Amino acid sequence: MKNAIIGGFVAVALSGCASIMAGSTQPISIQSVPEGATVSVTNRAGQKIHTGVTPVTLTLNRGAGYFKSEVYKVVVKKDGFRDRELTLNSNVNGWYIANIVFGGLIGMVAVDPATGAMYSFPESVTATLDAGEEKVAGAAPLKIVSTTELSAEVMQQARLVGGLQ
Repeated sequence: MKNAIIGGFVAVALSGCASIMAGSTQPISIQSVPEGATVSVTNRAGQKIHTGVTPVTLTLNRGAGYFKSEVYKVVVKKDGFRDRELTLNSNVNGWYIANIVFGGLIGMVAVDPATGAMYSFPESVTATLDAGEEKVAGAAPLKIVSTTELSAEVMQQARLVGGLQ
């Protein structure tokens, strides 16, 4: 039993606490209000990681290189609403700080920074879409005028709308 405990401490000291406890990827839930919006996720390098419909849960990489956190751009769209763009930035994972307590110098300067496990994203994000003006291509704005102001040519092209008499 004593050897198992010592072996556990040695394993933690020779690896990264964040790598062991959190890993190099993280599930993130993306939601929208209203639901059913199209969502597109792009990484720091501009590569499209995912395209789908909300709600969705994705497993995203925490790191983008040695001591470099990943950053994601999330674009949410739905007809009749204004597009919403969110940026997913990370914070330093608390397990990375645990390397100091457990003496994991290798984990602190090599393992966790290389795997990206030293970073953490929010568990979920919600994009609230604002109602926008629906635009119809080529549609002119509606203008109401009195028929007394129209020429005879225009009146020949006019038609009755609704049940007005």
